[in-house]
Amino acid sequence: MPTFLLLLFSNIFMTTAWYWHLKGGMNKPLLVVILISWGIAFVEYCLAVPANRIGYAHGWSAGQLKVAQEAIALIIFGVFMVTVLGEPLHWRHAAAFICIMAAVAFLFVGRT
Repeated sequence: MPTFLLLLFSNIFMTTAWYWHLKGGMNKPLLVVILISWGIAFVEYCLAVPANRIGYAHGWSAGQLKVAQEAIALIIFGVFMVTVLGEPLHWRHAAAFICIMAAVAFLFVGRT
């Protein structure tokens, strides 16, 4: 559970770092946006690195950690896209989500 929660919160920070400026920040100079995003991403790394270490120490493979992170990122981005950017979800988003969830299932099925 600590691995999942750390990955969840790290993805919230990373999605914010990458996309916050698309809504209301487009008038800011690019260098300022980059520096602000680096500051936000620093928090993401402070959460993601321990998440991966804890997960690996508890038997998760590197592949499992990466695919789980991607699945979480897709969920977080979908919420961000709708709530912050005001963009609608389409069937393509659901199809992509199903594909990512299938990848997660393939890596975790039979995990000992």
